[in-house]
Formats: sequence, structure tokens, C-alpha cells
Amino acid sequence: MKIVILGAGQVGGSLAEHLISEQTDITLVDQNADRLRDLQDRLDIGIVVGHASHPAVLQQAGAEQADLLIAATNSDEINMVACQVAFTLFKTPKKIARLRATSYLQKEALFSDAAIPIDAIINPELLVTGYVQRLIHYPGALQVLNFAEGKVCLVAVKAYHGGAMVDHELRDITQHIPNVETRVAAIFRHDQAILPQADTVIEIDDEVFFIAPKDAILPIINEMRRLDNPYRHIMIAGGGNIGGRLAHALEGDYQVKIIEANYERCRELSEQLDHSIVLHGNASDRELLLAEDIAEIDVFCALTNNDEANIMSSMLAKRLGATKVITLILKPAYVDLVQGGPIDIAISPQQITTGGLLNHVRSGDISNVYPLRRGLAEAMEVAVHGDENSSQVIGKRLDAIPMPDEVTVGAVVRGPTVLIAHDDVVLQADDHVILFVLDKSKTQEVEALFQEKAGRS
Repeated sequence: MKIVILGAGQVGGSLAEHLISEQTDITLVDQNADRLRDLQDRLDIGIVVGHASHPAVLQQAGAEQADLLIAATNSDEINMVACQVAFTLFKTPKKIARLRATSYLQKEALFSDAAIPIDAIINPELLVTGYVQRLIHYPGALQVLNFAEGKVCLVAVKAYHGGAMVDHELRDITQHIPNVETRVAAIFRHDQAILPQADTVIEIDDEVFFIAPKDAILPIINEMRRLDNPYRHIMIAGGGNIGGRLAHALEGDYQVKIIEANYERCRELSEQLDHSIVLHGNASDRELLLAEDIAEIDVFCALTNNDEANIMSSMLAKRLGATKVITLILKPAYVDLVQGGPIDIAISPQQITTGGLLNHVRSGDISNVYPLRRGLAEAMEVAVHGDENSSQVIGKRLDAIPMPDEVTVGAVVRGPTVLIAHDDVVLQADDHVILFVLDKSKTQEVEALFQEKAGRS
């Protein structure tokens, strides 16, 4: 597959790095020559220096031969114009654009071949807002990923001293929660992946990824760790697009306070939000946090566009008594450095956005792709199509399918029913299979295995 990526920033660069191991031909376009050369020194990619929407630049990048164009510059307008030029002049078959402005997203009629020819839109702020919202909804979770329209979830939790399953084998889960079906898809111990077996023992500080129907998530979290009390009081540092959206999404169910340093933005937020308390000030102001009863806050979310400010305000909030802190980190290299100490969860908008883009990049019927563990692993959903003649998997038990090494099946979704993966489950047409890929280089093997073969009889 030939892919042209416009914009070599955090999202464009991260996406190129994620895809380069998958036998893709990638060309990266940016006006910053130094940034492009730095990426080319590390990755086997083509580079073009120039303005992303200019026809001559797109032609040089190979838009005419490209299977996919991803417009991920920092400008909505450049991204939209680039997609228009690629469609009109070069007939690029698929175009994805990163758009931030809500006013564009509210006008669906704008995006069609007859208007602005964009096939898929990625909005980072919406993706991050949904991600944080799920973390708040499931106390104790490090990650919550939805599959099959929310019917099933993949959840990461850290095993703590006192959890009922700690120091027990995985086969004991059914004894602890007999009415709940789940499967542990993977365990990361000291940053090393472990393919779980029935006799695998969960240890303190293991990061355990389990898959289960949505309504079974909280009981299972309780087995891995001491279940946090339901959250009620939320404080958000930063009233930008993400902070404002999150406050709006949460204020109907939680008591929300939002701190914003810009006075004019505070006035806008106070008019947009119905129940949230909007505070003008600095989230690193100790006296302000104490005055607003930081010790009573269940979750402190630092969501400004400044990593250092987010880290410092989070550490201060934690020291002053906030139960949990969630911190937005723009630089991916910082994420692992800060998580696990005073900061409970560090989230990378680049990784979340990359996941949203991968949903549209993967070939065949692969959807809902989520990069995990800094992109080393992936969780994905695959739709099964065809019949026993055209498919390598239909009509076969899971234990008879030649699954690549380091790939595990977590669940099969069949209509409204969630089937936790067992050896005797037989795949049928239109099933959705949830997979955990510990070695991302196996992705193409998974695609080939589930792809319907045309012309077979």
C-alpha cells in the first residue's frame, strides 16, 4: 500500500513510525526540512519538503499513485484543500483529514465527493475526551477500549496488593466470579509481554489486559485490585477544546470544576456549561487548589497543551490529596517517565489519534484498531465474511485456525451475543473477532488469514 502523509508533526510522525514495519510505501510531506530528515534517518520513508496542499508538492509526493492520503497538518483548512486537490487532480481513492474545529464537524453536508471529498475525519479532541470519559466511568482502569459498538471492552488494570486474584492462577477467575465470562488477553510484567496460560499466576504490579462484556468490567476490576469508590468530584485543569468538551460530557453525572487561566475563555465556558463551576486561575496555584477542596477531588485531570504545566499541577494536586490524577502528555517520550508515581495515568493524544487513524488505514475488514504499549502491540476487531469455501476461518474451531504466534483471540461477537474465546467456538460468517496482537509485525498475517478469497469455490 502506498500512503502519503501530510504533516510530520507528532501525529504524522507517529503514524509513519507505526506503519513502516508493515510493508507500506510511505511518503511524508512537511515544510520543516530538518524534521523530515530526522524522521528519514530513523525510518525507511520518502520525504517531500513543501506546502501540503500545493498541487506540485502532492504530485511530487506521489498522490496520483497513492492508495491513501492522510492530511494531518496543524491546519484544518490546509487538510481540507489538500484532500480536494488530491481528489480533483490525482483521483486519490481514499482521503483522511484531521479536523479540529467543531463548526466544520457540525456540517456533514460539507464532506462528499460533490463538496469537499474527505472519506473519513479524525478529531483528536473528541477521541481524547471519550478516552478520558471511559477512564472516569471505570474506576481503577488504566485503559478502556470499546469494540463491536460497545458490546465488549478490552480493559487494562494494574494488579495491586489486596486484589483477590493476585498470587492466584488465571484458571481461578471462574471461582472468584462464577457468573462472569472473561479472558485475559495479555499480561505485561516488567515491560515484557506474557502470553497467558491457565496456570499463569498474577503478580503484584502486573499490567493485566482482559476482555469481557461491557457490564462485566467492574466486577473483574475488583478481582485484580482494590476497587476504587465510584467517582463523584472531578476537577479539570485547562479549559481548551478537550477540557471544555470533557466538562460538558461529565457535568450531568458528576460535580465538575474547571480551572482556566484565560479570563475570556472562562467567560465562554461559563456560558457553554450548565452545571460545572468555572474558576479563573492557575492549576498550579496551591492556595487555589486548597480553597477548592482539592482533598475531596476524586479525579484531577490536567488537560492543558503544556506538558510541564500538566505534570506540575498533577503532582501538586496528588500531594494535596486528590485521589487520582490523569495527565495529558503531548511528548510521547514523557508518558512512561511520569506514569506510575504521583501521576496515576498519563495519556498520549498522539497514540489515541493514531489509533483513530489506523481504523481507516487497515485493509480488508479490520476495524477498531488500538495501538498498545507505545505501539509495540495492537488490539483489533476483524469482521468475518464469506463462506467455508472462500474463508480460511469460517466453520473452524478457534483451536484449528492457524493463528500467527503472539496473537490471541479474546472474544467473538455474534449479533448481540458476546462469546468469550474458547477452543470449541466455531466461527461463522459476520462474526466480529477481537484479537490481541503482541507483536505488531504479525498484523499483515492476521489480515491475510481473515481476508475473504475471491473466486474460490
